[in-house]
Amino acid sequence: MKDIEIPDQLYEQYLSGTGLASYLLYHWIPANADPLGPDNILGFMSGLLTGAGSLFTGRWMVVGKSPLTGGWGDANCGGQLSPEIKHCGYDGIFFKNISPKPVYLYINQQVRELIDASDLWGKDTVETEKTLWERHTYKKNKPQVACIGPAGEKLSLISGVSNDLGRMAARGGLGAVMGSKKLKAIVLSGDQPIIPYDKDEMNRLSKKSSKWILFQPPFVSGPATSYLGALMRVLPTQLAQDGMLYKILLRRWGTVSMNQMSIEMGDSPVKNWMGSSVDWDASKSIGVNPDVFTNAEIVKYHCYSCPLGCGGICKMSGKYKETHKPEYESVICLGALCMNEDADSIFYMNEVLNRAGMDTISAGHALAFAIECYEKGIITDADTGGIKMTWGNTDGIVAMLHKMVDREGFGDVLADGVKVASQKIGKNSKEFAIHAGGQELAAHDGRNDPGFAVHYSLDPTPGRHTIGSQLYYEMYQLWKEIKGLPKAPLLYHKNHKYLADEEKAKIGAACSKYMNVLNAIGACLFGALTGIKRVPFFAWINAATGWNKTPEEYMEIGERIQVLKQAFNVKHGIEPKHNFVTPRALGVPAQTEGANKGRTVLIDKLSSDYWEQFGFDRETGKPKPESIKKFSIDEPLRITD
Repeated sequence: MKDIEIPDQLYEQYLSGTGLASYLLYHWIPANADPLGPDNILGFMSGLLTGAGSLFTGRWMVVGKSPLTGGWGDANCGGQLSPEIKHCGYDGIFFKNISPKPVYLYINQQVRELIDASDLWGKDTVETEKTLWERHTYKKNKPQVACIGPAGEKLSLISGVSNDLGRMAARGGLGAVMGSKKLKAIVLSGDQPIIPYDKDEMNRLSKKSSKWILFQPPFVSGPATSYLGALMRVLPTQLAQDGMLYKILLRRWGTVSMNQMSIEMGDSPVKNWMGSSVDWDASKSIGVNPDVFTNAEIVKYHCYSCPLGCGGICKMSGKYKETHKPEYESVICLGALCMNEDADSIFYMNEVLNRAGMDTISAGHALAFAIECYEKGIITDADTGGIKMTWGNTDGIVAMLHKMVDREGFGDVLADGVKVASQKIGKNSKEFAIHAGGQELAAHDGRNDPGFAVHYSLDPTPGRHTIGSQLYYEMYQLWKEIKGLPKAPLLYHKNHKYLADEEKAKIGAACSKYMNVLNAIGACLFGALTGIKRVPFFAWINAATGWNKTPEEYMEIGERIQVLKQAFNVKHGIEPKHNFVTPRALGVPAQTEGANKGRTVLIDKLSSDYWEQFGFDRETGKPKPESIKKFSIDEPLRITD
């Protein structure tokens, strides 16, 4: 083990978090390295602002080459781990090679050591974390733990990394990278202080911001949100969305606030992306009613430095007594995507997947894919071991989920995601495998908001909903701080969303740049959606560092990170056009009924215009030599041991 000192210039160019990590891994990981081999490098990153006194800046990130997509991989999680990385004296902790036996890393004030984890191998994430708490709690100072479960140990390409008894950094299959290295966990217990440059200014900014976040007027009931969604569906025009409305929903229900509303307005995929609200009456479905989930809440909780508190612990019946409140994505992917209306099963599957360390988004897609294959006769009872994989068959869905976690029978086929499963099955099943570049899509439909399709298809980490969309751009309100960006009109006709023009390219690129900055400072998307004037991330960075950079300079940092991540993918053999979303989810062919009837995303035109914003080739999406030179991407490392 060795410490590496990062020069100030690199922090000013890439900040920290996924920004700094992308620079390091671009240079450290050799071209075409096996993601599950010794040459891949796995990193755990804190954010530049974590611990500095700013709000919404407690996210941690796990990074590496993704075994699911073959390119840049990062997964993001809240909880309490991020500040502990810094309290141990680090901005990031990296692992290379493969251990001959299971181990975990333990760091405290005096010790840095790899400890035998053979007795933990096979335990689920909750059991692992509780065992390590008991083993390493000293004078009531409980350590922070990130670990994998059986899914990561068995190298499932849709496995993630857990913290806080089931909070998941789930996307990209990085749990499998951790499992391939025989790294069961990291256990951190530090005491180093985190001191911002201008503490008074940091406090002033945070107090002002918290007033916006704590404002909470009364709102409608859970079922009434479906009628709000239906109204938004039938109106020919749309109001630009202010993030304060979503903030109100989040504080009351968490992300499940969007369940019924999103199905009605065409934002949520239904029936493996071929259905709509015509197939699923959200106003009557108990399985997605936000009140069902909040009524089961025992206690709400906040991530580190978060005044919002959208998380919660829910009571359950049966084997597991408690679970984290399922997120919107989990409810839709395990519910509407599979036509499963049983809320109890969603609670249960959420806990099973959290304990196994498997991504609920990808798992739900794999189950929906299997159901459609079964319906079409591509697979039969002989393949599934007698499990009836039919729409809405809760017993069959739960049974196959267990097979996936255990890598048994047909579950072994599904455990690496829909792209790999379709390749193994053949028989034109790829038509039903909904993904982008190998990664299953999140539960926001690009046929409703083409901005999601843009980022699913064009971001270096494809299939991700946490980067941008036209809706997000309206809520970010970046034009209020950054010169030259288009202002969202207060009222516009819905057809305007589907025009593939230069304005959409500027909007998409601005979202990417902004979120690259936020993922480098450890910031939360939900804080960003409240609006840039209310949650002043750029001003917080200046107060923490003393840099005094302009918003435009920070957006240039975001652009630099985007160019580097794309260069990482090209270095590892990724053809950017191969990451485009599966045709069905682009409206090819267009749906004939429902909220997204007749809508097709013009991804070829949108991609060319978007790539041009970053100096990429309009046809291939690869960075041009002048873009690489502009940001000194290929300069040698400027770090010392």
